[in-house]
Amino acid sequence: MSYKWVALSNTTLGVLMSALDGSIVIISLPAIFRGIGLDPLAPGNIGYLLWMILGYLLVQAVLVVTLGRLGDMFGRVKMYNVGFVVFSAASVALSFDPFHGGGGALWLIGWRIVQAVGGSMLTANSAAILTDAFPARQRGMALGVNQITALAGQFLGLVVGGLLAEIDWRAVFWVSVPFGLLGTIWSIRSLREAGTPQRAKIDWGGNATFAAGTALVLAAITYGIQPHGGAATGWGNPWVLGGIGAGVLLLVVFGIIETRVAAPMFQLSLFKIRAFAAGNIAALLTSVARGGMQFMLIIWLQGIWLPLHGYDYERTPLWAGIHLLPLTVGFLVAGPVSGYLSDRFGARPLATGGLLLVAAAFFGLLALPVDFPYPAFAALLVLSGIGQGMFAAPNTSAIMSSVPTEQRGVASGMRATFQNSGTSLSIGVFFSLMIAGLASSLPQTLTGGLQAHGVPAPVADGVAQLPPVSTLFAAFLGSNPVGHLLGPDVLAGLAPGDRAALTGGEFFPRLVSGPFHHGLVVVFTAAAAMAVVAAIASASRGGRYLHSPEEGLPEQAKENR
Repeated sequence: MSYKWVALSNTTLGVLMSALDGSIVIISLPAIFRGIGLDPLAPGNIGYLLWMILGYLLVQAVLVVTLGRLGDMFGRVKMYNVGFVVFSAASVALSFDPFHGGGGALWLIGWRIVQAVGGSMLTANSAAILTDAFPARQRGMALGVNQITALAGQFLGLVVGGLLAEIDWRAVFWVSVPFGLLGTIWSIRSLREAGTPQRAKIDWGGNATFAAGTALVLAAITYGIQPHGGAATGWGNPWVLGGIGAGVLLLVVFGIIETRVAAPMFQLSLFKIRAFAAGNIAALLTSVARGGMQFMLIIWLQGIWLPLHGYDYERTPLWAGIHLLPLTVGFLVAGPVSGYLSDRFGARPLATGGLLLVAAAFFGLLALPVDFPYPAFAALLVLSGIGQGMFAAPNTSAIMSSVPTEQRGVASGMRATFQNSGTSLSIGVFFSLMIAGLASSLPQTLTGGLQAHGVPAPVADGVAQLPPVSTLFAAFLGSNPVGHLLGPDVLAGLAPGDRAALTGGEFFPRLVSGPFHHGLVVVFTAAAAMAVVAAIASASRGGRYLHSPEEGLPEQAKENR
C-alpha cells in the first residue's frame, strides 16, 4: 500500500477516536453519575458536570498549538505516536475509577484531561502529516476524509455513548482501549517523517502566556453559565469578569512576545496570508454555531420532543443520538466529495456555499414548531450536515496548503485551536442565551402549572425561582426535571392523579415548550448570523492559494479559478 494511504487511514483512526471521546461522555453522563453515586444536579455538583463536559474541550483548545509547534521542531510523527500512547493509557485509567461520589468525579475529570493531552497530540499533527504525505492535487480529498471523520465522530459519539451506557458506564471508556492499542502499534510501525524537523529553542514565554490566557478565558466562560447570587447566570461574578480580563491580557502579552522572539511558538505573520486568516475566522464562527446547535438539539429532543412521543426520560439520551444521525449522514455524503472537488476548483465556492446551506438550515429550524414532524426535522439536519461537510474539507485543505512546509504543524494546531475553542465558546454563548430566554418566562409558567396540580404555592414559588440552569441540565441529562425539582417528599403529599401527571412524560414538555421556543429563537438566530458572517469570511479568502515550493510551484503561487 502506498504510504499516503497508510497515513490517511491511520490519522483518520486517530482523529475519529479523539472526536468520539469528545462527545461520547456527553450522552453517557446520566449513567456515569449513577455509577459513581453522585447527583450531578445537586447545587454543589454542577461544577463536576460542567468540567466533565468542558475539561476535555478546554485542554484541546489550549494545547494543540503548542503540540503542533513541537511537532514541527521534533517530528510530527513522533508527537503523533506519543499521543496514541497517552490517549490509550488514559482510557484504561478512566475505566477503572476506584472512587465514588466527588472523588470518583475528580478521578474521571483528571484522567479526561490526560486523555485530552493525548487527543491534542493526535489532532495537532494529523493534518500536517497528511499535508506532508499527499501532493497538492489530492490534499483536499485526503483532508476531507480526515476532517469529516472528525466531525462525524462528534455526533456518532452520541449514539455510541447511548448504546454503551445501556450496558455499563465503564464501557464508555473501554471502547477506546482496543482502538488505541491498535492505533499505537500501527502508527509506530508504519508512519514515517515525510518532513524535516526544524529544531529551534522552545518559546517558553509564548507557550506559557497562550496556555494560561486561553485557559482563563474558557474557564471563566464555563463559570459564567452557572448562577451567581440572585442572578440566573454568573456573568456579573467578579471572578468570571476578572478571569476573562486576565486571560485577554495574557493573550495580548502572548502576541507581543511572538513578535519579538527568534523562534516563536506561532508565526503571527501567517495571518498576512489571506487564505489562512479568512479560513480560520470562518472555522471559528462555524464551530461556535455547530456546537450551539449540537447542545440545543440534544436538549430539544431529550427535554421536549421525545417525552411527548412516548419515550421514557431514562431512554432519551440514546434516542436523541439516534434521531440526530441524519446530520452525520449529511457530513459523510458531502465531505469526501467536496474535498475531491476542491482539489479541482478551489475551496472558495464550495466552502462558502456550504456555509450558506448551514445558515438556511438554521432558519428552517426556526420555522419548526416545538413538537415538529420528524421528516422535516431530519431533512433540515441532512441539509446542515451537507453544508458543514461542504465547508470543512475544502477549508482545511485551503488553510494547510497556504502555509510554508516548516509551519504545517503549528498551522494545524492553530486550526484545531480555533475549532476546539469555538465548541467551548458555544457552550458559554448559547447556554447563556437560552438561560436568559428561560429566565424571562419560565418562573411564571412553572408556578402556574405546578399549582394547577396541587403543589402548595410556597413550594411552587420556590421551585420556580431556582436557577433555570438546573431545569436545562435536567433535560440535557434525560432526567424528569419536575420530579427532580420537587423531590420525593413533596410528590408523596400530592393526590395520585396529580403526582402521575407531574411526573409523566407530557407535563413538563408542554409546560416548557413556550419559554423554550422563545430561547430557541434567540439561539438559532444568533447561530444563523454566525454562519452568514462565516460565509462572508470564506468568500473573502481570494483565489486558490498554494504555498508548495517542494512540488515545483513558485512560492506563494496563486491560481484564480
